[in-house]
Amino acid sequence: MIAHLIETARKIVIKIGSNTLADSAGRINVSFMEEFAVQAAHLTRRGKQIVLVSSGAQVAGLSAMDKWERKKDLHYRQALCAVGQVELMAAWSRAFGSQGIRIGQILLTRDDFGDSIRTLNMRNTLFTLVDEGIIPIINENDTVGVEEIKIGDNDTLAAQTAVLWSADLLILFSDIDGLYDKNPKEYPDAALVKEVKQLSSLKDHISMGNSNDFGTGGIATKIEAAARVLAYGIPMILAHGGKPGALEALASGAQEATAFIGP
Repeated sequence: MIAHLIETARKIVIKIGSNTLADSAGRINVSFMEEFAVQAAHLTRRGKQIVLVSSGAQVAGLSAMDKWERKKDLHYRQALCAVGQVELMAAWSRAFGSQGIRIGQILLTRDDFGDSIRTLNMRNTLFTLVDEGIIPIINENDTVGVEEIKIGDNDTLAAQTAVLWSADLLILFSDIDGLYDKNPKEYPDAALVKEVKQLSSLKDHISMGNSNDFGTGGIATKIEAAARVLAYGIPMILAHGGKPGALEALASGAQEATAFIGP
């Protein structure tokens, strides 16, 4: 099912979480970005169009400004994102540039999706960039927002982007293999749910345990993202993005994940 979804999709939105972008030291993982760019380039050569929703501004900021690592004040967090966004985009530019692909940056807030004129402009910009062979990289504008800094909100942003762009598929890369029938952090016997054919009855078949935060960002935001795109007929894949060659492995059917295919 996973390989079939990717094979039949032309317009794909891929979201990469902060934990996937960070290395073991908590700094930006340049080698992962380079590997991902190679895989994405292979898909574009097969006629796929890709929009990337990338977290990691704070991670990239810490890579450049480690002296701010212990500062928890909100203003420093936002300033860290301002520095980090430049570093993040520079790293993505180098990674995709090595594949002969240009990128374009789009910074958004939730308010942008509530304004019809901004929404139209966002949609037109997305279509123009993609039609010209440029990969748009979208992130929340953490320097002007407060709630946006919370990890997991880019799941919602990715779903909104998929709907806005009329995508054929949304892929959420996280630090978990997919959706489990119960929290794998609490239950060693938790089993991976490979297909969700009816999201509305999902709660009848899984147990959240004592918390609903499977993985970084929380499983709840990922289920909400699935509900948002499935309402528009867009399937979603939840997969572990940190495994070697994850994107190509999913496309070939070599990596297991969860496919959300029905509302």
